[in-house]
Amino acid sequence: MFNLKRTNHKPWDYRKDISGCGLSGLINTNGKRVSGEVITRSIRTQHDRGNGLGGGFAAYGIYPDFKDHYAVHVMCDSKTALNNFESFLKEVTVIDQQERIPTRASTTIRNAPLLMRYFVKPDLEADNPLFDKGMSEDDFMVRMVMKINLDVPGAFVFSSGRNMGAFKGVGYPEDIADFFRLDEYEGYIWTAHNRFPTNTPGWWGGAHPFTILDWSIVHNGEISSYGINKRYLEMFGYHCTLLTDTEVVAYLLDLLIRRHGLPIEIACLALAPPFWNEVNRMEPERKKLCEAIRMVYASALLNGPFAVLFAFNGGLVGLNDRIKLRPLIAAESGETVYMASEESAIREICPDPDKVWMPKAGEPVVVKLNKTE
Repeated sequence: MFNLKRTNHKPWDYRKDISGCGLSGLINTNGKRVSGEVITRSIRTQHDRGNGLGGGFAAYGIYPDFKDHYAVHVMCDSKTALNNFESFLKEVTVIDQQERIPTRASTTIRNAPLLMRYFVKPDLEADNPLFDKGMSEDDFMVRMVMKINLDVPGAFVFSSGRNMGAFKGVGYPEDIADFFRLDEYEGYIWTAHNRFPTNTPGWWGGAHPFTILDWSIVHNGEISSYGINKRYLEMFGYHCTLLTDTEVVAYLLDLLIRRHGLPIEIACLALAPPFWNEVNRMEPERKKLCEAIRMVYASALLNGPFAVLFAFNGGLVGLNDRIKLRPLIAAESGETVYMASEESAIREICPDPDKVWMPKAGEPVVVKLNKTE
């Protein structure tokens, strides 16, 4: 957001309201589930990093009774949009359960869209208009989400993974948590976000996290390479429709890790590669790898300041830009790993961690799940 601030000395002086944004996340590596109340307390300490125009959470392990189904969360701006969405969903999937996403009456969360969730499996019959022979269920679901968000007016799928869900909207995150009754959920991975929209609008679909399948991303910063990233993704069938730069990161993760089969560490190297002058000083084997990644995935490189947490059913990853222009702190306590924009957000829920450290620029913190309950 840009403000024109006039002074007696510089009437032409344009100044930018710098974004704060707050991140918080945790993972229990043994799959022990914890209440959403825990992550809410953590992100609440970063209240002043946002401005009430966006808050959200991603939670994993919350739908054990439907863990083999895709949990489709959708927001619609009218009953007509919802009816059109449901008609299309029934045409291309098998719906085993559908319901309103439970919410509480709130004095702070207003003008909420219609919020529904559906536990579905793809209908992979030959007459399905979205199905191609040999297509995987995951590929089918990505195509379906892109189709809905692009072509069904007023309907936006904001979560579509197995045994996980995103909950987000316009408001401070602690108010969003209360609205969505997150204290009633338990998960083994949680991420949270407090938004201060910088160059994109504050609206329900534009709140973090952004997801595709079980990939979810929360982000503090700005992706100045959005245009290049967006055009690159469009070559692979992804469409950016949620009016924010961060959306590209979720789709890049799906493309690089799931579809191209890159290890997480190599995918992170593509997103935040070392500068060429660093590459030129590397040992030959490492230099060859970095050169190849930079050339093959040049259009996937993320420019601009960023700190991100991305989660999936198998783990949690923290990553900074190449010169660490946004803060990110990590900590360990027993089987639980925490990451946040501020150490206070970690100590609020883990007062005496075994280890606290500041990840280096461009070096991912990768924490993988051992097992689930």
